[in-house]
Amino acid sequence: MRIRASVAVVSGALALSALAVPAARADGSQGDTRITKVVVDGGNRVRIGTSGAVTVKVGVTVTDTSGIKGAEDEFEIYGPDGGNATTGKPSCTKVDATTSTCVGSVRIDPRTDHLSDKSAGTWYVDAWINANDDDYLWKEKAGSFSFQRAARLTADAAPEPVEKGGTITVTGALSRADWESLAYAGYGSQSVKLQFRKKNAIGYTTVKTVEADSKGSLKTTVEASADGYYRYSFGGDSGTAAVNSAGDFIDVK
Repeated sequence: MRIRASVAVVSGALALSALAVPAARADGSQGDTRITKVVVDGGNRVRIGTSGAVTVKVGVTVTDTSGIKGAEDEFEIYGPDGGNATTGKPSCTKVDATTSTCVGSVRIDPRTDHLSDKSAGTWYVDAWINANDDDYLWKEKAGSFSFQRAARLTADAAPEPVEKGGTITVTGALSRADWESLAYAGYGSQSVKLQFRKKNAIGYTTVKTVEADSKGSLKTTVEASADGYYRYSFGGDSGTAAVNSAGDFIDVK
C-alpha cells in the first residue's frame, strides 16, 4: 500500500494561511516513469490582483514505456508562509503511446481565499502519476512557478505640445496588490525604466532608469526630440508581477 502524507484540503479549493501546517513531503518512485515538463498557466507565472477569481491551470507531462494510467490524486501547489492549494482531479490526455499530459485546475479568489502577502514568491507543484504497468512517480517539487501580486503602473508626460529641445516631465506611480487589505498600495524604492516609442514606430526603447520614491511615485525629465509615446516599465520581482504603463503621447513642435 502506498501512503501519502498530506494536509486535508478540499479538491479544487485554496487554503492559504500563515498558520497552515506544512505537509510531510517525500519523493517516491517505481520503474521508469518520468516527468518531462510542468507548465503552470502557460508561462509559469500566476498573477493575482485584489478582485476577481483566477483559474490556475497546472499541466504535468509524463512518460513511461508502458504508457500513463493517470494521476493518483489532485496536484498540490504550495509556497511561502503556508500557502497551498489543490487542483481538481487531473485529466490526462495521450501525446503518444508512452507520454501523456495531465491537467488540473484550481480557482483562486483574493476576496474569499484570504491570501497572505508573504505567500507571494516561488511556488512548487507536487504531483503523483501512475503508469499502466504499476510504475509510478511522486515528486514534491515536480516544477516551480512564480505566484505574484499583480502590479499597476501609470505615466503622464507634460507639457503637451512642447517645443523641440524643451523639457518634458514624466510622472507616474507604481503600486501592487495588497492581498490582505484588498487594495493597491504604492510599491516604493523600485527601479523602473522610462521608455520612448516614436510616432508610427513599433517598439519602445529605454531612455533611462528611474527610482520610485518610498510611496512608489515616479518623476523624471527628458529633452523633447520627436513626436511619440512615453511609458514606464517595471520588470517585476519574485513576488510582484511585471507591468507596463500605457503610453502617453507627446506632440513636439
